[in-house]
Amino acid sequence: MRLYIRNGHLIDPANGIDGQKDLYVADGKVVGVGEAPAGFAADRTIDASGLVVAPGLVDLSVRLREPGYEYKATLESEMQAAMQGGVTSLVCPPDTDPVLDEPGLVEMLKYRARGLNQAHVYPLGALTVGLKGQALTEMAELTEAGCVGFSQADCPILDTTVLLRAMQYAKTFGYTVWLRPQDPHLGRSGIAHSGAVASRLGLPGVPVMAETIALHTIFELMRTTGARVHLCRISSAAGIELVRAAKKEGLPVSCDVGAHHVHLTDTDIGFFDSNARVNPPFRAQRDRDAIRQGLLDGTIDVICSDHTPVDDDEKLLPFGEASPGATGLELLLSLALKWADESLDKSERPLSRAIAKITADAARVVGLDAGQLSVGSIADICLFDPGTRWTVSAAALASQGKHTPFLGYELPGQVRATLVAGHVAFERKNA
Repeated sequence: MRLYIRNGHLIDPANGIDGQKDLYVADGKVVGVGEAPAGFAADRTIDASGLVVAPGLVDLSVRLREPGYEYKATLESEMQAAMQGGVTSLVCPPDTDPVLDEPGLVEMLKYRARGLNQAHVYPLGALTVGLKGQALTEMAELTEAGCVGFSQADCPILDTTVLLRAMQYAKTFGYTVWLRPQDPHLGRSGIAHSGAVASRLGLPGVPVMAETIALHTIFELMRTTGARVHLCRISSAAGIELVRAAKKEGLPVSCDVGAHHVHLTDTDIGFFDSNARVNPPFRAQRDRDAIRQGLLDGTIDVICSDHTPVDDDEKLLPFGEASPGATGLELLLSLALKWADESLDKSERPLSRAIAKITADAARVVGLDAGQLSVGSIADICLFDPGTRWTVSAAALASQGKHTPFLGYELPGQVRATLVAGHVAFERKNA
């Protein structure tokens, strides 16, 4: 289908575009920006007056819960949530059941996702067999099956020698290792940030040094091996300072932050609100402020949703017994816009800065040909109204996971349509 998207405010940070331009799509690709190609005749015209036309969002952490955890969410429900959130490319961690440590499992997941004809799914392969932290997986075979990197998800490797060998192997073949910096012993039984709030509530704490000690270990192994590492869910001011120093040193490291950590602190636990039980835990206000500064100066490369749907049986429990996790696919755009609105003035083009963190910058980390609207690129497009505010509620979410600490919040920006490879995969009715 040939589409003519007119009168929209086109924002494409990868190409430095931030202004009113029309967009032309044919055969699933962008064929014109600003001017129609010769002989172009549209089958459908989309009037984007008042809307922002942006690349489809790229989300670096989406738990689809398949295979194995369909009672928490299904591929169908979470892909629909992705479409409602404007997410057209997503990376999923390997902590499914069974774990994504065999090529056949990866191929099955990608086949199922292709059949839905919605978001592009890019799995991370398990770094070790069964995520047990012992034997390395066959990374070459997993890469051939479609894995874009290798991760332990939230399962630590207790033996540093195993991590060293994994990074040596990854460096040899040019793979990226995705690691969440968390010491496996410090704060092992913790469920909240070590501080005054946790003490007052009587909750066991996770100290900041659990993150910083892990970072020191990772950076020393990087110096030894030269492996490229992507750090998942940085959460503390001290951790961000270590990443900043590592980047200045020239280490091949990138990092992301969960969208909810950009806004919330440990005080948002309130009176034991289990919706605020996440991993890593919300930290102090100085940590939240450091995250915002890290996003501004480029220390933190990407904002991701850290989408982790949890069912009622595991969430509607006392805080200490509830499973960590929150839904986020449909909140990613709005939370990025909220950060930009609160952190940038108009001279810094807040819309463009926010969109870069969830499109081009994220695609660059993974090495994807996505997150931009160059002529010839795949036509993954998100159309949203930056002026519309919507209230987060269970009814408003397509995800099977309805639990988020933002329930009841009014957030900026609402997706009106999502295009995947040139076809309209989602269109909000009565918009």
